Amino acid sequence: MDVLRPGSTGPVVAEVQAVLRSLALLDGEPVAAPEYDQATELAVRHFQQVRGLSVDGRVGDETYRALNEARWSLGDRLLRYDPEHPARGDDVRRLQELLLELGYDAGRADGILGAETESGLRSFQRDYGLTADGTCGPATLRALKQLGRRVTGGRPQLLRQSASMVESGSHLIGRVIVIDPGHGGGDTGYTAGETTEADLVFDLASRIEGRLAAAGATVYLTRGRTGDPVVGDRTAFANETRADLFLSLHMEAHGSAHARGVASYYYGTGSGASSTVGEEFANLVRREVIARTGMLDCGSHPKTWDILRMTRMPAVRIDCGYLSHPVDRLLLLDARTRSTVAQAVVAAVQRLFLPADADPATGTFLLPPRLSSPTA
Repeated sequence: MDVLRPGSTGPVVAEVQAVLRSLALLDGEPVAAPEYDQATELAVRHFQQVRGLSVDGRVGDETYRALNEARWSLGDRLLRYDPEHPARGDDVRRLQELLLELGYDAGRADGILGAETESGLRSFQRDYGLTADGTCGPATLRALKQLGRRVTGGRPQLLRQSASMVESGSHLIGRVIVIDPGHGGGDTGYTAGETTEADLVFDLASRIEGRLAAAGATVYLTRGRTGDPVVGDRTAFANETRADLFLSLHMEAHGSAHARGVASYYYGTGSGASSTVGEEFANLVRREVIARTGMLDCGSHPKTWDILRMTRMPAVRIDCGYLSHPVDRLLLLDARTRSTVAQAVVAAVQRLFLPADADPATGTFLLPPRLSSPTA
């Protein structure tokens, strides 16, 4: 779809405004010739902020999908698993939250009705004496609403995911890790002199790939040097490989001369529904990069971007600095810094699988020399 912005008109603008009104984000009545005005832009910015999207006040594909999903409340429609066209919406996320609160493994509360959610729903139906058909209809809804919260003391997924990490062992041998160099092809990202963001993150991904492979992991890149797969293809590729981890690499740019530093992002709604392992990995990789490069720490943040939401494994995006800032740019253009960042990522991956009592301090962990990659 064409991106909606101030000045846009037409039926899609009317549709967006209707959803914003239903969410109590926009006042006024529908008009015959709707226009994307300042009030609409402010309402969209508010919606994007609350939903963990990029806040630009425009409605592109990702924001449009999120607006459509926000229309649904639990009970508005019959929910059942369709592998070809999985149901998406706030009603699905509420169903997932209820199942998780009752102690059923429904996957993460991402608003996508997948196989894990169906399995959790069937388990609940069997335990409650309902027909275990994996369909959330009136009888299942009544049962869910009659039962109180059963899991307390934090996010219900935390213990389950943490236990799974411990049971999987501390080694990297046999781990499958997907590295996603952002941009590519005709989408070069930010250009710094003759060097593009797409080239730099591909170089960084290649350095990480070599080091992780030397440590025994199986590593895949989502694109080659010239490719530019869409987000859906990148996440589908990661899901098909049954990866243990997914890391998307980017370098930022901003009009402000003061914007600089390293930030990481993991799947989360900001209201408690998040990938707990993804959050841990986002913190680990960001802190390792900061400790080893001395760059500014911009923190870790929950986001609902498709690149994080549609992956079935813990997924993290890291912005390794601002090419628009002179200090960050000099560092990122230096091959030695990129090699240091690659080393930091490998250390973070290894630390993620180490037990707490064996986890070294940030910035100190090194793989044994025989496993270190000689790439500089």
